[in-house]
Amino acid sequence: MKKAGFWLNLALGAALCTTSQAATVDGVEVSDRFCLTCHGTDGQGNIGIDAPRLAGMERWYLQRQLEIFRSGLRGTHPEDLNGKEMQPMAAILSDDSIQDILNWAETWEYKPAEITLTGGDAARGRTLYQTCAACHGADGEGNEAMQAPALRGQNDFYLVNQLKNFKAGLRGSDSADQQGSQMRMMAQGIPDDQAITDIVSYINTLGR
Repeated sequence: MKKAGFWLNLALGAALCTTSQAATVDGVEVSDRFCLTCHGTDGQGNIGIDAPRLAGMERWYLQRQLEIFRSGLRGTHPEDLNGKEMQPMAAILSDDSIQDILNWAETWEYKPAEITLTGGDAARGRTLYQTCAACHGADGEGNEAMQAPALRGQNDFYLVNQLKNFKAGLRGSDSADQQGSQMRMMAQGIPDDQAITDIVSYINTLGR
């Protein structure tokens, strides 16, 4: 049902978009501006389908992730269900389409992410986060030189899911994805799901 709903929403979203470069995926015509279908018309993300916010995301990071999805270095693990939905979407994009999406995404206004996470211990999370700070910054601001994206301001549900994916090896399993592989190894040091919840609860306190 979720998969069918995804493609129905995609078809509706594509119909609402101005098509500058069309392609067909599973018989559904989409454009290089179909992102709004899952990520929202204002790029704020969608908890119902675990789609992250794009508004406010660094251009360099968004570009790299689209390229990694397109190349098959991300979203091909059979158990990464959300990644497997995104991978064919990116596979149809040209370099020009990616630049078009990046330009479009930069027009979205950032709005504070809604906190959806409960049951976390932010104080413990602050201690656990110190390992993350080496790459992502003491305040979760990110570090382009290390290709580490900002964490503060991202949807908490997405951060939880991706940390679980890294820890389980569903993301970063291909050695050609250098940054993803590094993150996968780092995630092995997170003790359990509660620790992930605690870390993200702390990130929630950092604001944007």
